[in-house]
Amino acid sequence: MRTDDFISLLATGVAPVDRHGPTKRFAIAVLIGAASATLITAALLGIRRDLAEVAVTPIFWAKVALPLCLMIGSLWMSTRLARPGVRAGRSRWVVAAPVVLVWLAAAYVLSAAPDGSRLALVLGSTWRVCPLLIALLAAPGFVAVFWALKGLAPTRLALAGAAGGLLAGSTATLAYCLHCPEMGIPFWAAWYLLGMLVPTVIGALLGPRLLRW
Repeated sequence: MRTDDFISLLATGVAPVDRHGPTKRFAIAVLIGAASATLITAALLGIRRDLAEVAVTPIFWAKVALPLCLMIGSLWMSTRLARPGVRAGRSRWVVAAPVVLVWLAAAYVLSAAPDGSRLALVLGSTWRVCPLLIALLAAPGFVAVFWALKGLAPTRLALAGAAGGLLAGSTATLAYCLHCPEMGIPFWAAWYLLGMLVPTVIGALLGPRLLRW
């Protein structure tokens, strides 16, 4: 068989690649993660009763901005790493920026607070359960994001898994904000980030095993 005939045979019946395939997969994954976390929060944890009042305050939107910015950055990073050989690029800085900003803001708040009140600002009243609840709320989104990654072609498996875990964790934290009564920046800087770190680390550990192709 001639080379041209062989190439033609291989190309016969090949369907065109959907250029929007990755976008569709991640849109489905984020939607599943957000809807699941919101429904679980509303059904099991409850929406805070004063949500309508606090929703008009700048501090509430600062609280929401932390997981929202991390969700945007990790989504960008995940979509990049889902393609073979592509590096995280500038998406790393989009992920790092809100973390640095909330740490700087927390340091400022703690430095201005009286000595006896600093520990209370960090611990709040829910520090024992906050990271665990965020990690549990992230579970459905974690499965959905790994489904999206598995259907594509990541090659940096640990990093892709970590980005996917952070995407699930930050999406879950957005839903958790509807329930969480904590309004202190030092609390978010410690326990929100720890809650999002849990699925991130799990994703990094499972990525090389579950995303292999």
